[in-house]
Amino acid sequence: MNVYNPEIRKTSASPETESLPTAEEVRDAARVLIAWNAAAGRDAAVDPQSGQGSAYPTFSRDYPNGFEVDTVYRAGLPDLQNGPESLIKGAKRSIQHVGISNFRLPIRFHSRDGDDLPLETSVTGSVSLDANKKGINMSRIMRSFYKHAEREFSFEVIGSVLKSYVDDLDSLDARIQMRISYPMRKQSLRSGLSGFQYYNIALEMIQSEAGIQRILHLDYVYSSTCPCSLELSEHARRTRNQMATPHSQRSVARVSVEVAPDVPEVLWFEDLVDLCNAAIPTETQVMVKREDEQAFAELNGANPIFVEDAVRLLCEQLEADPRIGDFRVVASHQESLHSHDAVSILTNGETFRQHSYDPRLFDTLIHTG
Repeated sequence: MNVYNPEIRKTSASPETESLPTAEEVRDAARVLIAWNAAAGRDAAVDPQSGQGSAYPTFSRDYPNGFEVDTVYRAGLPDLQNGPESLIKGAKRSIQHVGISNFRLPIRFHSRDGDDLPLETSVTGSVSLDANKKGINMSRIMRSFYKHAEREFSFEVIGSVLKSYVDDLDSLDARIQMRISYPMRKQSLRSGLSGFQYYNIALEMIQSEAGIQRILHLDYVYSSTCPCSLELSEHARRTRNQMATPHSQRSVARVSVEVAPDVPEVLWFEDLVDLCNAAIPTETQVMVKREDEQAFAELNGANPIFVEDAVRLLCEQLEADPRIGDFRVVASHQESLHSHDAVSILTNGETFRQHSYDPRLFDTLIHTG
């Protein structure tokens, strides 16, 4: 109830407080509220000093360190996400994916050379949700991972995690994606030095009515020298004795491959990097001395490449490997000549074929070191 009386004024002559009521006027207003409350048949009275009802509870403001939850207490806790269908807001439609993203934990991965590498891993896990269900208990996805966190991870372990939370959440379709920065020691071109190259890699496992799919994603970073610019530079030198240099730029190919089912041979992360390097040998370097820099210039001169060439060369390598099923290659040459990028997409098979792409897809093909 809003109570407004234009006649209430502060008796003091102070201009700053002339609109404020006196303490007596406040008490008079409170008595009006109390009378209105009683006339309406309400049980609680209003204290004029505190403004609270006489039946208002007094809460503890100290954290209860010693409080322990037992089975009975836990069973009585509200659980809105597992509530009845009547709690659903909006359209009662099934949801293709609902879950968690960027849940982080350390996980051990096995390298091709036999080493165990503990790596920080970012996990995205999701399930489908039936139209008649309110929601899911997302912490179950995290708990499923912690059940297996001490194991050395592989697609088989990911499959166990997937089955675990599909059973817990009573869902049909589910997926897990795990993103890591994977280190590989790489040799310099001529100096004999070596250093670690870090590759953005993601493992993905999808369970649907069609079965289980295992997918690897890799960002491969390389230098692309423009063939047209190379020829124009040579023309200036040959015909006019004019020094000129072709433009080249850091480029990124995002290679996504479906691991072929029923193939016993393992497709290691290192194998996928080797395939990319065979297709495009101008991978960016880690350790560089002057002789390495000169060698890299020669390597670029021997392998000039348009963005169309890049996806086709990678396609050639991927098609020839029996461990690989469907695949997609997304390439971005971040031009040093133009103020825009040159991009290309090539897909093989139905897994990655689509008519609409994320509007920010090419913006994510940035190598940050």
